[in-house]
This record gives sequence, C-alpha cells and structure tokens, in this order.
Amino acid sequence: MTDKVKFIEDINSGYTFKGSSIILGGAMVDKECQTNSLVKIPMKMMNRHGLIAGATGSGKTKTLQILAEQLSTNSVPVLLMDIKGDLSGIAAESPGHPKIDERHEKIGLPFDAGTSPVEFLTLSDEKGARLRATVTEFGPVLFSKILDLTDTQSGIVAVAFKYCDDKSLPLLDLKDFRKVLQWMTGEGKKEVQGEYGRMSTASTGAIIRKIVVLEQQGADIFFGERSFDVDDLIRLDENGKGMVSILRLTDIQDKPKLFSTFMLQMLAEVYATFPEEGDLEQPKLVIFIDEAHLVFQNASKALLEQIEAIVKLIRSKGVGLFFVTQNPTDIPDAVLGQLGMKIQHALRAFTAKDRKAIKLSAQNYPDSDYYDVEKLLTELGIGEALVTVLNEKGIPTPLAHTMLRAPQSRMDILVDKEINAIIKKSMIMKKYNEEIDRESAYEVLNEKIELSQQKEHQAELKKQQEKATKVTTRSRRGEKSMIEKVASSSAGKTIIREVTRGLLGALGIRTSRRRRRNRNSWF
Repeated sequence: MTDKVKFIEDINSGYTFKGSSIILGGAMVDKECQTNSLVKIPMKMMNRHGLIAGATGSGKTKTLQILAEQLSTNSVPVLLMDIKGDLSGIAAESPGHPKIDERHEKIGLPFDAGTSPVEFLTLSDEKGARLRATVTEFGPVLFSKILDLTDTQSGIVAVAFKYCDDKSLPLLDLKDFRKVLQWMTGEGKKEVQGEYGRMSTASTGAIIRKIVVLEQQGADIFFGERSFDVDDLIRLDENGKGMVSILRLTDIQDKPKLFSTFMLQMLAEVYATFPEEGDLEQPKLVIFIDEAHLVFQNASKALLEQIEAIVKLIRSKGVGLFFVTQNPTDIPDAVLGQLGMKIQHALRAFTAKDRKAIKLSAQNYPDSDYYDVEKLLTELGIGEALVTVLNEKGIPTPLAHTMLRAPQSRMDILVDKEINAIIKKSMIMKKYNEEIDRESAYEVLNEKIELSQQKEHQAELKKQQEKATKVTTRSRRGEKSMIEKVASSSAGKTIIREVTRGLLGALGIRTSRRRRRNRNSWF
C-alpha cells in the first residue's frame, strides 16, 4: 500500500505556488482522487512550453479546452489550432451534468460554468477571418526552407528577392514569385545576368515545380494581402478576458505542407514583431498546436532546424507553445527537450510497436516513488493524466496522476447558427476578408513583357517592310540592267546593227524614189 500521507505532503508542497496559477485537477494515488490535493500550473511558467499527449479518445481536447479557458479568464490571449473542429464549444457555457458535479466534489473544487470570448480564423474556405502573408514577409531564407531547396536553388531565390527589392517590385503572392523566375530566365535574362550573374534554367524550373506543389495544397489562398497582424492575437475583450482565437483547420488535414508553412511563418512573425519581455508574471500569448505531428511529418531537415530555433527563442517574447499529439515520439527530440510541462493521457498497447513506444514515453517523465509509470500509462481513465510542470523556480514538480477538472464551457461543438452569430460580431472579419489585388511583380513584369513583345512585333514589321522595298527596287533594277546587258552583248550589237541597216536601207530606197519623182516633176 502506498504511503498516502507522504504522497499528499509531496504533492501539496510541489504544487503550491506564490503567484497566480491554473488548477488542472486533483492528485490521485492508488487510482483514488485525494480531495484538496490540487495539481496546478504556475502562470509564470506558461511560456516554458508544454506537451499534451495521449491516444484518441483519452481526453486531450478537453484538457486543451480547460487550459485555454483558464488562461482567458486570467487575461491571457490564446490561439487554438482546431483541426478536428471540436473546440468551438469554448464560446458557449457548459449546461452542467451530475457527473461533472461528482468529479469536482472528488477534486475538492466547486464547478462554475462559463464562456470565453472567441474569434474564428481560417486558412481556407472555412468561416472566419482569413489569414494571409506575403512572399516578401517570408524572406528568401525561410521561403527556401519551406520549399526544401538546394544551396544553388536557394541562391536563385535570394537573387530573385534582391532583384525585386532593387526594382521596387512587390512580391505578394506565389504568382508574383513564379513570374519573376520566368522573367529572370526569359525576356529579362540579359538584364538580370548583367547585374547578378548567370542562372540555370533547370534550377529555376525545379523551383517553379516546388511552388506548384505548394499551390496544390492551397497555399495560393494563403499568400497575398491583407497580411495578418499578429497583434490581433493578443487582444482582450471588454471584460478583460483574453481573446481565444480559434483557427479552423478541419479541411487541412491532408495538406501538411500548408499547415507547416503557416505555422512557421506565424511563429517567425511573432518572434520578429514582439519585443523582448524577459520573465513576465504571465505570458502575452499561448499557442496550442493540435495534431502537432502534421507540423513535423515530412518536414525537411532545414525546416525542422528552423522550427527548433524558434521554439527555443520565442519564450523570451512572452509566448508559450503547447504541442498536442498522440505520442511524445511524434515530436523531435530537440523540440521535446524544450517542453517543461507535460500532460500525458492514456496510451494503448495493441501491438509490439505500441509497447515499445510506451516504454520510450515513460522515460520522458520524472521517476516516481508512487507510480509504475510504464504500467500506469495504459491504465489511465478518460479525463485522467500524468502531470509534471515547472514550479516558479523552473524545477520540475513531482509526477502526479491527476483527475482533471471539467471544462467550464460546452464540451461539444457550436452549430452553424451560433458560429454565424460570433462571426457577425467579429471586430476583424471585415479587415481581413476584403480582397486586395494591387499591382505587384506579376502585373509589372507582364506589362514589360507586353511592351517588349510590341516592340519586337513593330521591329519585325519594319524589317519585313524594308525587305519588301529592297525586293521591289532590286526587281526594277534587274529589268533595266537586262536590257542594257542584252544591248551591250555581241549578239545584241549585231542584231541592233542589222536592224539599223535595214531601217537605213529602207529609208535610202524611199529617199531615192522621192528624188527621182521630184526630178521628173521639173519637166
């Protein structure tokens, strides 16, 4: 039998914090909840990043919902990646249930229903304020990493960006960038090569093909204007609650390239825009990335390195990241090592591979005198989790088998009518859903190409006219020279002489006859 007294003392000392905190639930030992042994997360440590893991149906989404609504209540804005479409209920109050009351009685925490202010965002055709970014905002380095380019291809991308900067050509969307590449190896080849050196048409062709792949996953909708201002993620409502921005991604599960592109750009923009904050009493923004394996699967080495770097650095901007996935092994080790808080729901051992994964997962948690972690991972009930966080000094807390509190909001999705009502009240919908297609590199270069083609056409017409004139002149000169040529030839001279003699002879005969007639007329 476990020493429950010692366990309760350890939990209460490990999870007692001076500052404000989020209550997750009540600690459990021997599968029984110990009333009033509350498991908490210090608000000050919510920018140290975290992991929520567990098998399908184990309660990950509700845990995410609990954290988001508690952060919002404490005036911390939240961004949720809603890939399964089951987080919209945070905008509606929980109707309550006897089982919820029973759970909270065991925990020793009264249940209060509540809501959070919600803003819906979208990357695709879902309802909500549309998120966009321009190609220029990515920059050549990040854009090359997203496309997984070679060093040579990355060099061409850098030249394309430099050329557009020098010529004041706005790079807004993918068709702009594609047109620039075509210009650099087509009509503008001489101009570009003269200033920046030669570029391989094979390399530019490979880049264009990778852009087409990105477009086929819907990136042509994401790239463009108006660019989303990340400051709109850190708003408070009129009651001082943090805005919960829900990015609806239910139609993007088969487009991991677009999802990772968006995530990387947004994190890079947050890092570049937000000022250095140091250690705040609470974060400025917390981001929950559901189905996090979509960010990392099939990602290139360069892209993974970029994500790892941002995860390490963004904490100083007052931003916390929580990755939500089925198994901790879905997260690269370099990123997993940066996650100070871990909430582990049940894992299922259906195969030998599953058992091996569970053994590896158990090694991610602190050793415990009270739990056989590897065994307990397969025995956790729905709404239960193993929890370890960082205390206010950054030290990991004791591992606690926790009965999680129930969400204060509805544990179900909103219907279309309710979603439409929220969208109608949106403060940013009109701002970002306005379609803008101002003159950019595509239009400017197309105009140059048209002018170039017109000049070439006019030059060709002029050349044809000159050629026709020369032919006519030569033809006329050819006729005159032929007569002269015949006349000057020996045969021609003979003919002319004979004709002349004939004519003169005829004239002589006629003259003699006239003279004889004239003489006879005297008599």
